[in-house]
Amino acid sequence: MERGRRLAEATGCFGCHGPEGTHGAANPGRADRTVPGYDGSLMMYASNAAEVRDWIEDGVTPAKAQSDTWKHERDKGALRMPAFGSRLSKTQIDDLVAFVMAAAGEPTPEDTLAQAGLDRAAVLGCVGCHGSGGRYARHNPGSLKGYVPPWDGADFTDLVRDKGEFREWVEDGVSRRFKTNSIAQFFLKRAVLRMPAFRGKLDPGDVDALWAYVTWLRAPKRPAAATAAP
Repeated sequence: MERGRRLAEATGCFGCHGPEGTHGAANPGRADRTVPGYDGSLMMYASNAAEVRDWIEDGVTPAKAQSDTWKHERDKGALRMPAFGSRLSKTQIDDLVAFVMAAAGEPTPEDTLAQAGLDRAAVLGCVGCHGSGGRYARHNPGSLKGYVPPWDGADFTDLVRDKGEFREWVEDGVSRRFKTNSIAQFFLKRAVLRMPAFRGKLDPGDVDALWAYVTWLRAPKRPAAATAAP
């Protein structure tokens, strides 16, 4: 997801879809008036990852390409979706699809406790640093690896061994294990972005819900996280 986010920025996607795809630019002439953002109206245009891929590769899905009504509406707009199929590799398009789906909040947990954790992550501001659904790896100068670790990343288990350590990170901003490790403290204090302590700011059950979401996010049924650094 993070590679896709950085690629989207470098490729110019945010010029029309807005910062991180969250606020599309005005598109005079179109009935919908704006370019869709990934986090709100995406599913009006693509119902699944395969259709997101079609938009990226061809600038349109096969179904809409056969619709005279849609083509007429497209032609009225000032802005049109370009086709990137000949500009990007398959791996790059995979990364973009993963980012767009994450920005759209897809997929979401069916388990109600995990869904509550996802909702609370947004309310508590976790997604500000960890990104949509905790799946980005934003730059963090001075930190050990240079980025904020995503919750579904390969290095998450180096930081959080179990629910007990997860609670310590959430409540105190650092685990006891890292608090007593001089090397860990060096990098934690040097980093620009630091994990805040949420003790006193949590509702009862928040840690349980957040942990349920992280557990769902890292479950084997989900696509495996990349092992290479973003």
